[in-house]
Amino acid sequence: MNAAQITLYVAIGLAALAFIMGALRAARRSSTVRWPTPLELIVGFVTDFFDTLGIGSFAPTTAIYKLRRMVPDELIPGTLNAGHTPAAILVDPLLLVAMVGSAAAGAWLGASVVARLPRRAIQVTMGIALLIAGTAFAAKNLGAFPGGGTAMALSGWKFGLAVGINFILGALMSGGIGLYAPCMVTLALLGMHPIAAYPIMMGSCALLQPVASLRFFQTGKLAWGPSLGLAFGGVIGVLIAAYIVKSLPLVWLRWLVVAVIAYTAFAMLRSAARAEITLGDARDNRAVAPP
Repeated sequence: MNAAQITLYVAIGLAALAFIMGALRAARRSSTVRWPTPLELIVGFVTDFFDTLGIGSFAPTTAIYKLRRMVPDELIPGTLNAGHTPAAILVDPLLLVAMVGSAAAGAWLGASVVARLPRRAIQVTMGIALLIAGTAFAAKNLGAFPGGGTAMALSGWKFGLAVGINFILGALMSGGIGLYAPCMVTLALLGMHPIAAYPIMMGSCALLQPVASLRFFQTGKLAWGPSLGLAFGGVIGVLIAAYIVKSLPLVWLRWLVVAVIAYTAFAMLRSAARAEITLGDARDNRAVAPP
């Protein structure tokens, strides 16, 4: 085990411990904590099962929550980060540690911003996030993702650019935009081998989600039942996908996910537009009201 692995595992272990302690403290303070319903457990199982096989979890979970009206829109980012957390290395150690650390720092900053955003701003953010995710799914199915190069390390401006972009991706993930696809594309465009990019991507998500969750625990902007459903159901889904199923033909499933995500994105943006119209009418009524 090299220094990068040791550093990464220690950091993830500490983040996991902080996540558990933060979750317990937040649960004691909250009056909305409850056990997940069977449907919420199924959502966690299905989304993390297919996430382990390469589908991704944030966008499909958001689509299910929106279409089923299971979670208020403004609580979806916190629910995703907290719920999917419980359910990663011939790469340059310095690059691995720097990119994983920058993603975690971005998540800490991003979660603090998202937690203070009004409902409409979160709806717009999630709508854009879903459109980006749908585009990534479609590009993967069409073979449009860059194949990558042969480099196992980056230096100079490429190193700085990769670390900076991962910071931004960490912040965006707090708003519901998954990091997997954009991180892989970034590293591929910079000439990195997919074998080197994979642990960076996995390590980033493994560390940034507990970090972001701590912010959402502090503000209480998450739905406890659906979040626990993701956590408990997701762990089972990951174990079955990783150790029993291992692989499935997923092309047609991705196209189905693209269609559902596209519909959900427009529904989310439509909700935001309606909220703006309602707010504008209220302002107009106040303006014409007699003194």
